[in-house]
Amino acid sequence: MAEGKLKIAAVQMVSEPEVEANLAAAGELIARAAGEGARLVALPEYFCILGRRDRDKVTVREEYGHGPIQDFLAAAAARNKVWLVGGSAPLACADPDKVRNTCLVFDDAGRRVARYDKIHLFGFDLGTERFQESRSIEPGSEVVTVDAPFGKLGLSICYDLRFPEMYRKMGAVDLILVPSSFTATTGKDHWEMLLRARAVENQAYVLAPAQGGHHKNGRDTWGHSMIIDPWGKVLAELASGPGVVSAEIDHAEIARVRLSLPALTHRVM
Repeated sequence: MAEGKLKIAAVQMVSEPEVEANLAAAGELIARAAGEGARLVALPEYFCILGRRDRDKVTVREEYGHGPIQDFLAAAAARNKVWLVGGSAPLACADPDKVRNTCLVFDDAGRRVARYDKIHLFGFDLGTERFQESRSIEPGSEVVTVDAPFGKLGLSICYDLRFPEMYRKMGAVDLILVPSSFTATTGKDHWEMLLRARAVENQAYVLAPAQGGHHKNGRDTWGHSMIIDPWGKVLAELASGPGVVSAEIDHAEIARVRLSLPALTHRVM
């Protein structure tokens, strides 16, 4: 585990159907976070597009390794000298009618250092409100962690949050990333509860950048981007609207929690 303290930031957005407008908004918020001293900045799920139809993200999907969205992330990381977690972007897969919902991580020189494809796909039917991500997304299959200079990162996206066994497979990580686009319906009852549970049971910090507001496609997202410490305390939160929240992660605090309550070493299953 790395030593010392590090300032991290979650970017909250209310993304639109137009990619170019979203990249411009994200760029301003990344610069704001870097200007406030953050060394790691994370964007929300679908930061680059929340289309009017499921098909919209398929029409702007990119081949892995190049395209306007990926070029933007690399350039923003290098320009601001931050590690940048690119929320999620639509990348090409074998099915021409689907995408991989992919989180890309870039180091502070703009080099891509990790890729995670969302494993768990959201399905929800409340009668008047329905979602079925499997119609337009091909799931990933690999749990991904990243060894960064300031600790070990565990990557996940939104609905993954409901599956604690996935985080156990990461091993002992210092910081869990959960870029999300939670619905307002589920978020008001489950978002904070699930985030704090993942922090407590893994004795790790959680950084959860979210979509937060009313979108042009008529969807309402919950927002409440959060940073949570290994004891489950919310260190920073933004209820709604675009903005940045930041806090310090302290590796001494991770060590203190794991020493005083060594639950990770007590596991028998």
